[in-house]
This record gives sequence, C-alpha cells and structure tokens, in this order.
Amino acid sequence: MIRIEHIGIAVKDLEGAEALYAKLLGSPSYKREEVASEGVVTSFFQVGPNKIELLESTRPDGPIAKAIEKRGEGFHHIAFEVEDIRAEMKRLKAEGFTLLNEEPKHGADNKLVCFVHPKSANGVLVELCQEIR
Repeated sequence: MIRIEHIGIAVKDLEGAEALYAKLLGSPSYKREEVASEGVVTSFFQVGPNKIELLESTRPDGPIAKAIEKRGEGFHHIAFEVEDIRAEMKRLKAEGFTLLNEEPKHGADNKLVCFVHPKSANGVLVELCQEIR
C-alpha cells in the first residue's frame, strides 16, 4: 500500500453536501462523476495531498443507499492507493481477507478498484485503488 488515496463519505443529497464541504474545506469540488456500474455519483475535493469523495446513490437499491439506510450518512470507506491491484488482492486473500470482488472494477477518478469486506477489517470497508495508465 502506497498511501491513503481518499476517504469516502455517503450522502443523501450530493448538491447540498458539495455546498457544505466547499464551505468547510474552503474550496469547491474539482470533479463530479457517475459510476453507473456501482449506482453512484461521486464528487471529489482536494485537501492538500488528501482527497474526500462524496457518494450519492443513483438508485434506491444501490450500495450507498443501503449503507445510508443501515448506518445513516457519514463515513463510508477508506481507500488506499496500490501499485499493482491484482498482486495486492492476491496478497490480501492469502492473508485471509475477504474481497467483495474477484476482479478489479472500473471506479471513479480513473481508477481500478477492489473492496475488502468490512467483516474482515474490523468493520471498515477498505478500497484498493490503482491508477489506470
């Protein structure tokens, strides 16, 4: 793992959350993107070397909608940048972690992504991210 890539925050109202975080962080979102395969619209903020990703569900049965229904708005996941996502997935499986997908998927912000099940990471949803080159 190279570094924390971003922190994901689940929100019900992306437009309202963007306005709130723009005030909080002192700068606007630099990118909004829909990831249709995950049923989500994302909005990214840059904070120094760190990023915050706001996530709004585009469908009532989507993973973000389900997370908000279960736990409310707020912290959703922590993402780590990796050099080789397939090698990291293999390493984590060998260490006993449960992955939510067997192959990396296309995610937001030009990344390949894979998620580690929260039950195998002390209740935290972990995302692995590799820049698509």
